[in-house]
Amino acid sequence: MFPDEMYQHLLDNAATHVKLTAADTAMCKKYFEPVQFAKNTIIEEENEVPKYIYYVVSGFVRLFHYNEEGDQLTTHLNCPPGFITSYTHFNKGTRSAENAECITDCELLRITKADLDIICAQSLAFKDYSILVFQMALAYNETRARELASLTAEQRYQKLITNYPAIIHHVPLRYIASFLGMKPESLSRIRKKISNN
Repeated sequence: MFPDEMYQHLLDNAATHVKLTAADTAMCKKYFEPVQFAKNTIIEEENEVPKYIYYVVSGFVRLFHYNEEGDQLTTHLNCPPGFITSYTHFNKGTRSAENAECITDCELLRITKADLDIICAQSLAFKDYSILVFQMALAYNETRARELASLTAEQRYQKLITNYPAIIHHVPLRYIASFLGMKPESLSRIRKKISNN
């Protein structure tokens, strides 16, 4: 995809929430950098301050960390279009315990915290949009925590594939299982049960 098409993805997303001017569009193209990464590329590493927040134009990205046994635990799966980073650490400039990895080949737009601060200072629309993005991330995490505590494993899976049907075709089942708080074998049993019904 050409850079202009990538920018248009972001601008279209922003325009559903805020009113953009020609100056806002120009700043978007000035400060957001278009990048492409191959499948399985780690784009942010644990124990480092996240350098960027990423807007996913195409592809799938996950956040994960290692538990005490050395197993990977997937904490977030991004379904494009949308933003992804370790939000709290990106905002505070602190070291993250998570890795960000491209599950598939990805086309992304990225921006540093310093440049995000500049664009938000110069554009009321992008300031409002930025606040909205962080509020949505916070609400998403709260909803996810509540669902992990209150829904059954099957209900969590059904809700995921209802809201994000493409995920099942692009994200390995082991990542989906980890994200849903279950073992891959449990997810396989649930999928078999659903297909038999």
